[in-house]
Amino acid sequence: LVQAVPDVAAAQRGEAARRYLARAARGWSDEARDALAAQVLALLDDPRFAAVFPPGSRAEVSIVGRLPRPRGGRLIVSGQIDRLVIDDNAVLIVDYKTDHAPPARPDQAPPAYVRQLALYRAVLAQLDPARPVRAALLWTETLDMMELPASALDAGLASVLAR
Repeated sequence: LVQAVPDVAAAQRGEAARRYLARAARGWSDEARDALAAQVLALLDDPRFAAVFPPGSRAEVSIVGRLPRPRGGRLIVSGQIDRLVIDDNAVLIVDYKTDHAPPARPDQAPPAYVRQLALYRAVLAQLDPARPVRAALLWTETLDMMELPASALDAGLASVLAR
C-alpha cells in the first residue's frame, strides 16, 4: 500500500487505499483494512516524510550491479529499493521496515538492514559519483525515519565485500 498510494493525488488517496485493500486484503475485516489505510495515509500526510514522497520519486525500483571485492572478483547485487528520490543535490534510498519495536538510534539498526542499504548505495554511487547517496530506514509501525550515517554504511559495505 505504501508503494501504490503515494503517487495518487492527496484528495483521492483515501479512496485509492480502500480500493487497493479491497483487492489485496480480501480476507481481512473492514476494521483491519480501515486501520491499515489510516496508518498509511497518516504516514503519507506526515510532513516529516515529505522528502520521501515528492513528485517524481519512485517506488519499487529494481537495482542490479557489480561491486569489486578487495581480494579480487566482484559481488553481484540485485534487489529492490522501496523508495528512490533523486534531486539536484543527492539521491535518497528508503527501505520500509515494519518492526514493531525499532531501534532508537542508527547504531542499533540491525546489521542486515545496514548491509542491504550499503550495497544499494554503493551500486547507485557508481552511476553518479559526484552525487551523494543517502540511505534511510522508514519504520512504518511507529512512523519514524532513521537516516543511516555514511560511516555505518561504509562499514556495512566493507563487511559484505570482505566475505
